Amino acid sequence: MLPSQFSSGDVIADRRADYARMLSEAGDFGAAAELMEQTLELVPAWAAGWFRLGEFREKAGLETADEAYRQALALEPEDVFGARLKLALLGVEEIPDQPPSRYVEGLFDDYADRFDTALVEKLDYSVPGKLAALVAPYAPFRNVVDLGCGTGLFGAEIRGQAGYLEGFDLSLNMLARAEAKGLYDHLGQSDLSRPSKEAGLFSDAFPKHRADLVSAADVLMYLGSLETVFPLVLELLVPGGFFAFSVEDAGDGETFLLRETLRYAHSEAYIRSLLARYSLALLDMRKTVIRLDAGKPVHGILFLSRKPA
Repeated sequence: MLPSQFSSGDVIADRRADYARMLSEAGDFGAAAELMEQTLELVPAWAAGWFRLGEFREKAGLETADEAYRQALALEPEDVFGARLKLALLGVEEIPDQPPSRYVEGLFDDYADRFDTALVEKLDYSVPGKLAALVAPYAPFRNVVDLGCGTGLFGAEIRGQAGYLEGFDLSLNMLARAEAKGLYDHLGQSDLSRPSKEAGLFSDAFPKHRADLVSAADVLMYLGSLETVFPLVLELLVPGGFFAFSVEDAGDGETFLLRETLRYAHSEAYIRSLLARYSLALLDMRKTVIRLDAGKPVHGILFLSRKPA
């Protein structure tokens, strides 16, 4: 739930919802759900409230959590809260191949101001430095395209090895934070779940086959199926160009799975199959801890691949 979106527009309803939140934080999820139900009698069209009710019911072990998530989805069809992902985790719907773009955009718009501090200082996030070390033997690069650039953590690592550095992200707030660092020669909004003509990566000024390095540091876990990503990467790369990226490790599965964090994890077998299908040669692969989550290590895989010359 994004704090910036959690307001019903009704002062009394908001106050009750805040009490429900406090009950939840104290571990009394059943009481929180009951109070949230009473709140929604005042504001029945409040999508965010229904989503929060779903969370309280889910934590209380109530079987009616899915009903609340479905109501949130009916009121907010663009699914900015990620209700479909919650329904999939409850096992009442299929796992979607892609999360809703509005959900991912909203998530990172809200997260942008504290992103660097949260990831680097609190969660020991290490992908940008490790990915930069992976590509270092092949540097320098004439043109680097940093997909899902966020606030520019990988950009800071690669800037000294890039003649021209482009950054793309779905979140405008993330792009604003990246721009403030002065690292990138060009920044733009893009949606990697969309086909080439709609992805926002190409224009007359930014043609296809322009990058000798494409990076995707800690991005693909917000995409699920990568069937749209690999064609975009091939269109970005020059012959002989490199694609460096990270995934959360799904273990021995064949494709990908959705975790309770609402992030996707991908298997090594799935990534290898995509590399082979799109004729990208695997140059290096490293399994490593990529961050902490609730104090526990999150295991990931770093890949470096190359397009045929």
